[in-house]
Amino acid sequence: MTQATDRVTEARHRMVDEQIAARGVRDPLVLEAMRRVPREVFLREGLEEFAYQDTPLPIESDQTISQPFIVAFMTESLELHGGERVLEIGTGSGYAAAVLAEIAGEVYTVERYPNLADGARKRLLRLGYDNVQVLHGDGTRGWPEHAPFDAIIVAAGGPEISESLRQQLAVGGRLVIPVGPTQRVQTLVRVRKVAEDRFEEEELLEVRFVPLVGAEGWAEGAELPARQRRPQEPARRALPDLVATAAEPFETLEGGGMAGLLERIGDARVVLLGEATHGTSEFYRTRARITRELIERKGFTIVAAEADWPDAARIDHYVRDLEHAAPDWVAFTRFPTWMWRNHEFRELVDWMREWNSNRDREHRAGFYGLDL
Repeated sequence: MTQATDRVTEARHRMVDEQIAARGVRDPLVLEAMRRVPREVFLREGLEEFAYQDTPLPIESDQTISQPFIVAFMTESLELHGGERVLEIGTGSGYAAAVLAEIAGEVYTVERYPNLADGARKRLLRLGYDNVQVLHGDGTRGWPEHAPFDAIIVAAGGPEISESLRQQLAVGGRLVIPVGPTQRVQTLVRVRKVAEDRFEEEELLEVRFVPLVGAEGWAEGAELPARQRRPQEPARRALPDLVATAAEPFETLEGGGMAGLLERIGDARVVLLGEATHGTSEFYRTRARITRELIERKGFTIVAAEADWPDAARIDHYVRDLEHAAPDWVAFTRFPTWMWRNHEFRELVDWMREWNSNRDREHRAGFYGLDL
C-alpha cells in the first residue's frame, strides 16, 4: 500500500468506528462491509476529501449519495446473514449496492436516471462486484423477473409503500423504505412479510431522502403522489412539514413584513423570542427587529434577556439614561460573551437609547437580566 492509500483506509476504519459502530450499528457483517467499500470511488470528482465524513453528498442528476450511517443502519435493518437475494431501489452512485454485495449473494438494483445506472454499473464492475445487476427503470415497480427477494431496500422517500415491492418479497423477507406524506421528510419503515397475504410494519427512524418518483411513488416534478392515497389512510403530518406550512418567508431581514406576526401576537403582554442557533448574525438581527417592532407598535417596555443581572443592569442604565454611576466592570465578561457582546446587539442597545431619549422616564423601554 502507498502512504496515501494507508491514510484513506485509516479514515474509512475510523468512520466505521466513530460514526457507525459508536452510534449503535452492531451487525459485524455490516461493519466489515462498510470497512471494505471505498466510498471515495463513488463520489463526484473533487469531493474525495469528504468521503468519510458522515454526510450525504451530491452526485449527478441532482441526486445524493446517502450518509454512511444511514447506509449502515438501513443495511443492518434488512437483517442479512449472507447469501440472500436483495433488491435495491435507487442505485445512485452504486455505493450502497457495493455494501450490500459484500454480504448478499445476489444484488439487483434499479435506477431511474440512465446516466446514474450506467455509471454505477461500470463502477461496480471495475471494483469486481460481479454479483450486482443494474437496471434502468421505474424502481417503484421493482424487478419482478427476479422476484421473490429475501430483502428489499429503497433509497428514496415515497408517499406510501409500493404494492409491487410488497408482493415481490419472499415470505419471511424484509422491506426497508422511507415513507412520508410530503417529499420533505419521511419515516424509515421496515415491513416483514409474515405470510403470503400478511405483513407487519414497524417504524425505525425519522429520515430525509430524495423523492421516490414513479408509477407507485411521487409524480415527476409534483407534490402529489402518482397514485393518490386511499381515503382510509389519513396523511400523517410531520413536524418539519407543519413548520414549513406555517412559516412566513420574507425577502430580506430588514425588509420582510411583520404584519402577520404582530397580528397573531395581538394583545399578548409576554412574547418569547428564541433562535435555532446561538451566535448567528441573521437570528440576532431578526430578533432585534422584532424587538423594535414590539416596542414601537405594541408599546412593550421590558426586554428581558438570558443575561447576568448586573451586566444587564449596566445596559439598562445606558438605554434608559438613568442617573446612576457606571460600575467599574466591563459588561458581559462572565456569561458567554458571544451571546451579547456582538455588533447586532450593540445596534439594538443604541436604538433603545435613542428611542428612550424622547420619552419621559416612566415610559422608557428597559433591559433586564434573567440570570444570576
